[in-house]
Amino acid sequence: MRRALVTGASSGVGAAVAEALGARGDEVWLVGRRADALERVAKRVDAAGGAAHPHVAELGDDAAITRVARTVTQTSGTLDTLVHCAGVIVAPQHVRALTAAAFDQQFAVNVRAAALLTSALLPLVIAAGGDVVFVSSSAAARGVPGSSAYAASKAALRSFADSLREEVAADDVRVLTVLLGRTATPMQEALHDAEGKAYDPDALVQPDDVASMIVAALALPRRAEVTEIAVRPARKPAQ
Repeated sequence: MRRALVTGASSGVGAAVAEALGARGDEVWLVGRRADALERVAKRVDAAGGAAHPHVAELGDDAAITRVARTVTQTSGTLDTLVHCAGVIVAPQHVRALTAAAFDQQFAVNVRAAALLTSALLPLVIAAGGDVVFVSSSAAARGVPGSSAYAASKAALRSFADSLREEVAADDVRVLTVLLGRTATPMQEALHDAEGKAYDPDALVQPDDVASMIVAALALPRRAEVTEIAVRPARKPAQ
């Protein structure tokens, strides 16, 4: 049985990815902040044919990252797939009003947590000849008014993934970055509300679409590596 770990697995893209990995029979570690939501996702992973292990953790806390890595290392000799879906946005916030707390929070979860967890679990991924997936954002490739710190954090995540890819190429480890546009998730609904915009989830990318795309990339023969995928809503969301 293949083993995977998915962060941000409580809802949205993380939950969809976890369920898709479960459907192909994977043993999946579910990492997220909300125990009740993780338990619901775990039941769906099990029902799909996988085996779920929910683990509550606040990834903005280094000690929590260490606990996750230690638990997985002690129970799994290898890790076939590591998927970073956890993310946070504090917006809208103009640069002139940017606070250190908002900046640090976004970098802590969006970049630091992914980097430290990857570093800790990389020996398991190398042992499996596995895959690391970073769910970044289309904001990594362009300026986003009101979301400067978020865009910068996602650009940093993309750069980290590019560097990692070069480091582990000789170890038969593949690294995929997903540059994701507006997607129908609870975070996006809250962002629309903060921006004073109508929220139409049907006009956005769906989490299941993202999960299908990621699993398809993982299923390619090891001779092929998908390095980056950009996906956005096919039609412009209503303003």
